[in-house]
Amino acid sequence: MSEFSASSAETTPLRLRDVTFRNRVWMSPMAQYAAGPDGLPTEWHLAHYGPRAIGGVGLVLVEATAISPDNRCTSADLGLWNEEQALAHRKLTSFVSGHGAVPAVQLNAVGRKGSHQVPWVGDGQNDPVPVADGGWELIAPSAIPFGDLTMPRPATAADLDQVVEEFAHATRMAELAGYQAVEIHASHGYLLHQFLSPLSNHRTDEYGGSPRNRMRFPLRVARGVREAFPEDKPVFVRITATDWVEGSIALDDAAEFAKELAAIGIDLLDVTSGVLVRDRGARPPNREGVNVEFASALKEASGLAVAPVGQITDLKAAGQIIREGKADAVLMGRSLLRDPYLALRNQPKEAWPVRYYRAL
Repeated sequence: MSEFSASSAETTPLRLRDVTFRNRVWMSPMAQYAAGPDGLPTEWHLAHYGPRAIGGVGLVLVEATAISPDNRCTSADLGLWNEEQALAHRKLTSFVSGHGAVPAVQLNAVGRKGSHQVPWVGDGQNDPVPVADGGWELIAPSAIPFGDLTMPRPATAADLDQVVEEFAHATRMAELAGYQAVEIHASHGYLLHQFLSPLSNHRTDEYGGSPRNRMRFPLRVARGVREAFPEDKPVFVRITATDWVEGSIALDDAAEFAKELAAIGIDLLDVTSGVLVRDRGARPPNREGVNVEFASALKEASGLAVAPVGQITDLKAAGQIIREGKADAVLMGRSLLRDPYLALRNQPKEAWPVRYYRAL
């Protein structure tokens, strides 16, 4: 197992509950669409995540993984709704932990953003797959579609009870799979985010209307996941700081949600923004560290550890963010797709795997 000997901020270990992360440069979940219809991980997943663990990140956060077959974006999404899948994940978690990184998984319910093509087929994520062609029925807070995707039906009370249990069951499967942390996906326009925003939630029952009502269902899920995961292991939530759309979630709303998550026992906020609606204006601005200041504000409001994601491109920037106390870790996605060994750049030879010494 490689160890870091440098003293820069991003290489300092971080402990959450009884799990220690060897450093604070973490791999963000990035969907690979490489599973089969059974939701099982494939050799691609090991070949993809393995080098990032060897490459020195402190956490490998496996891509959005469906809690049930009808909560997938595509038929190529990973799943954790049964024991066969959980046992198949063990090869991946064992490899990641064996090379010094903490294996974690992001659990997701897609709501109205499901049953579409993989990005490189047809119109990709804007191309619906109807039930007649092998797709599946979608539920959402309200009957409001996402762009051209299939019209969802409003979720019933029984549907919501089922989703809460599916999140809890997937959490237990994640433990069986060997994951040391789990993350609840409550952003990027997926089901929990849909409940939080007044743009996608037009309900008139106890799950709609006021901000407190709109956060009721996501908090039920958070509570169920926290109770289902071992007490000594951390639970994260990917949270939206703002939707970049007038009349939807803003930082004050996110802060109130964050405080409620802290009261439940959530350990860290993975801070992002945007992508609730299919509108290019609702995407985060193209600027370095776009969510860093949001993360800092949510950290102060909730007292929780935070890790911003989005347009953090190099280790120098990551170290500065942590050194200034704006975040406890940083999540890097596209940069690690380009360079699996980014976390080891500019580190001493001893930080690298011994098998690579001859290259240094």
